[in-house]
Amino acid sequence: MNRREFLGGALALQTAAAQSGVIPIIDCHIHLFDQRRPQGVPYSAAPGNKEPALPARYRRIAEPLGIVGAIEVEASPWVEDNLWVLEVEEADKIMVGTIGNLQPEKPEFKEFLDRFHKNTLFLGIRYGKLWGYSLATQVSNPVFIDGLKLLAQADLTLDSNATPDVIEALVRVTDRVPGLRIVLEHLPPLLDRLNRNERAPIESNLRELALRPQVYLKVSELLRLKDGNPVTDAQAYKPMLDYFFDTFGPDHLVFGSDWPNGVAVNNLPAIVAIAKDYFTRKSATVARKFFWNNSQAAYKWVKRRDDQPDSSA
Repeated sequence: MNRREFLGGALALQTAAAQSGVIPIIDCHIHLFDQRRPQGVPYSAAPGNKEPALPARYRRIAEPLGIVGAIEVEASPWVEDNLWVLEVEEADKIMVGTIGNLQPEKPEFKEFLDRFHKNTLFLGIRYGKLWGYSLATQVSNPVFIDGLKLLAQADLTLDSNATPDVIEALVRVTDRVPGLRIVLEHLPPLLDRLNRNERAPIESNLRELALRPQVYLKVSELLRLKDGNPVTDAQAYKPMLDYFFDTFGPDHLVFGSDWPNGVAVNNLPAIVAIAKDYFTRKSATVARKFFWNNSQAAYKWVKRRDDQPDSSA
């Protein structure tokens, strides 16, 4: 066997291993809720979804796909739901953390942050343009910025949904709180609905954010609908994924399914397959970064099961 044949065979084995699901996956964007609670829930993801979204339900769907861990991202504006999620996650080790809901501009922020941060499953907060919050407005509020500095000092992460004004505001946040890790989520549907002229200023701000080493892009809410049906052809997503990869590079992209929100509720296998098709074609190293390694850098989650990877090991 000559060197070319050896390298070709090694590459084939590497690709086959990645495609067979050997690379473990950390899903950085799922939601948890239980409509059976006496107080109900303010959010139930997909319309008509009557089944509680709890770790056991997710695990049954996720583990056969190679998903070994998940991070819950809060979709409830109720501050008490931070504790409810932490209690649910404690009981199921597929959950490696939660991104909670606290408001840095509120006088009680430090107290809540100190309380929840004692639990290693509490990885940060979600703040953007949802629940009546406005990052674009608050970025000019010194009290809010002081709260984000406390978040950074606690070594926690800010998750933020993608809207044009939020993306612009995040550039200012990185200037004012340079030590804060930021994960931008749900960008695909925003870019899909804008024309080239509308995308230009957003893409300019995204390029600026991509220069900041503490900023990550979560590839979440990727799956599209056409005529009411999910588009499962992986090649349909290549232009969008190429744009993300070319802009943010292999070290700042993380995977998120958005289960069980909207179309994701019944299509987790398709979402994983689309992501695997793209990133394993890059290389096993790139796929490993995307599916788990980058998320550990972005969120500082700690493994809870033997099959969960650990870059510090």
